[in-house]
Amino acid sequence: MVWAGLPEPANPTQGVAELCCLSRVNPVHLDVTDPGSVAKLRENIGVDVDILINNSEVHGTYGIAAPSGVAGAQAEMDVNYFGLLRLAQEFGPAMCSRTSGGSMSLRGWINVLSIYALANFPAHGTFSASKAAAHSLAQCLRSEMHANGVRVVNVFPGPIDCAQNEQLPTPKLAPAALAKAIHVALNDGVEDAYPGDVAQYWLARWRENPKILERELATNGQS
Repeated sequence: MVWAGLPEPANPTQGVAELCCLSRVNPVHLDVTDPGSVAKLRENIGVDVDILINNSEVHGTYGIAAPSGVAGAQAEMDVNYFGLLRLAQEFGPAMCSRTSGGSMSLRGWINVLSIYALANFPAHGTFSASKAAAHSLAQCLRSEMHANGVRVVNVFPGPIDCAQNEQLPTPKLAPAALAKAIHVALNDGVEDAYPGDVAQYWLARWRENPKILERELATNGQS
């Protein structure tokens, strides 16, 4: 059984509606900004969850001087960082309690982050910051869950080919390619995955010299 957590199950987007039509997919209400919603879902299904994929996200194109100011950044942090924290506090203990004697290959927690977590992209400045915070929290989660046999995989894609990113230039990562990367990383024991051409380029530049990448992104963010 696959549970698909949706903040508004009664009003899904086209892609989500297609997913929910699959025979093994069961849509359930989940609002990661609401502690009560997260706790209720954990009470209903927490003991049965083997693999949790956290892809909840709010993504604005804000810098520090944007008119949205703090409000936009708070919305991103509430989902991208605190949403992960709420999920971890509720589902983490439930998953760990089931796996204390099991194999690491059977349980997994996947966080879909962003390549923007490695270095701040000023055109998406507050979003980058929220994903960097989530990355740090996910490292803590990995440390706490490892002893109980739960593998934590962080995935850092570049722009995904979806309606939200239709105005962005190519290359963009196909959703199917992202799904395949998650599957491969979980099965192969990869802790951090960087799927797609954009993510691979950023990763290479970051490993070569993080300061050069920072300056390049600052220049691109002002163009």
